[in-house]
Amino acid sequence: MLSIQAKQTLSMRTRDGVRLDADVYTPEGQGPFPVLLMRQPYGRAIASTIVYAHPLWYARQGYIVVIQDVRGRGTSEGQFDLFAHEVSDGEETVRWASQLPGSDGQVGMYGFSYQGMTQLQAAQAQPPALKTLAPAMTGYHLYEDWATENGAFCFQLGLMWAIQLAAETARREEDNAAFSQLLQASRDLPVLAPRPAAPAALAGVDSFFHDWVSRSPSDPYWQQLTPQLDRVDLPVLHIGGWFDPYLRGDLRCYREMASQAQTLHHFWVGPWRHIPWGQKVGAVDFGPAAMSLVDHVQIRWFDAILKGKGKEKLMAESPIKLFEMGANQWRHLSAWPEASLPNIQVATYFLQSAGTTNIRTDSGRLSVAQQTQPTTDALVHDPWNPAPALGGHSAIPAGSFDRTEIDQRGDVLTYTSDPMTQTLRVAGVAELVCAIAASTPSYDLCAVLSRVTEGKAYNLTQGYRRVDATKMTENVISLPLHPTCFSLAPGERLRLSLCAACFPAYPVNPGTGAALRESRQVDAQIITLTIVIGGTAGALLRLPQPPDAAHD
Repeated sequence: MLSIQAKQTLSMRTRDGVRLDADVYTPEGQGPFPVLLMRQPYGRAIASTIVYAHPLWYARQGYIVVIQDVRGRGTSEGQFDLFAHEVSDGEETVRWASQLPGSDGQVGMYGFSYQGMTQLQAAQAQPPALKTLAPAMTGYHLYEDWATENGAFCFQLGLMWAIQLAAETARREEDNAAFSQLLQASRDLPVLAPRPAAPAALAGVDSFFHDWVSRSPSDPYWQQLTPQLDRVDLPVLHIGGWFDPYLRGDLRCYREMASQAQTLHHFWVGPWRHIPWGQKVGAVDFGPAAMSLVDHVQIRWFDAILKGKGKEKLMAESPIKLFEMGANQWRHLSAWPEASLPNIQVATYFLQSAGTTNIRTDSGRLSVAQQTQPTTDALVHDPWNPAPALGGHSAIPAGSFDRTEIDQRGDVLTYTSDPMTQTLRVAGVAELVCAIAASTPSYDLCAVLSRVTEGKAYNLTQGYRRVDATKMTENVISLPLHPTCFSLAPGERLRLSLCAACFPAYPVNPGTGAALRESRQVDAQIITLTIVIGGTAGALLRLPQPPDAAHD
């Protein structure tokens, strides 16, 4: 590895005169070197070292590394406005970075979360010096991937992030009182406000949160801040995590970009949550293979694209690398396992019930055989005591936890398979299809898949949807679950748990049909859902299986 020059802090000016500051790490010795650029809003000294190796390590691999504070963050000038300036500022920064002393004129970008979005938005402007991206754990479509999931607002995550960014603004403005109040709110998240869309902690604060809870899905705001990548064709290394809330965006971005690309796209998904990326995720240890390999994967990628080292070998590899939970190993696939593809098999499990599914966890069954006699299961949701969030991709903390106690609640329906007689492998997006009658104009449905072993149930993936029953022509709904890859060994069981809340990951649905900005806790109603079990209209679960695992 190369020695590194002393870190420099360098500045550039945008076309509208705003100064943006960056830390620059440059290798000693013969150049020129490619540039690796990260643009982020959390203080450039952190440099996302909560999940990546320090920029010094990257520089020692033969790269000039630039970590820049985006507009209005850290010591950079200007006013921060979520994602609003990242296309133009990103384009100008790429050009500036490509002209740094010792640069060979090529720029690659890396970073996760907000730092992933800055890559996509810079790419939208198509600066010639930008040669490759490595976005990790980042949303893509602002409405579908960042703010909501199937029409339900991502409440806990959105509120926490809004408070964090507002606190940083207060710190920059030296408003100590506001900073202290926001810091306290972050430690005791105000999820029980009388109006969920108007928490007192953000009253009078200039925050994206107010836009997210008030703008309709058709508002141009969402499209304006979503990267427009239809004309972008760059090699991209996409990275996601099974318990990360933005995996829907990672997958959407990979599928859209790769489908129209002439260049290389790889997609890695580990068993990780948003922070950190390690082998222990919640209560489950996924083994040493789950330790983060992202830094080495990224350097290998950048070496191939920016230096031409090992590119032929990289191009010959399978583009999809998925960590299989259960087997706790990486699986390499030639394509993302779409359930609609002819070479993808789908395991179908039907829901069966003895009628006391909300009381006894042995009353409901998942079976490959359909229950002949149709019946119904009733699920009663009490807004005073909503079913709680535990792990998964949408709660804080995320990950896999023992949810046995939650499954025993009376407002949770559970359906459990017989012990597996052979290994069951699942990869892709599972789907629940069911006919539901509701007592209110609106309701929520949460579905969780778990591994049942040694008397405990550990969540693997889940899905959530807000349903406006008044706009449905029939009462059959489809609920896609979060993308996943897992296997169950012989003797283990699969469980599906259904409930009408997952609080505070998502706000409690009052049942009235009122928009989130108008919803009040006092208006929340008791909701009864009646789910059809058995017969031709009975509820079922579809599980996509990778081609080489369908008959294992």
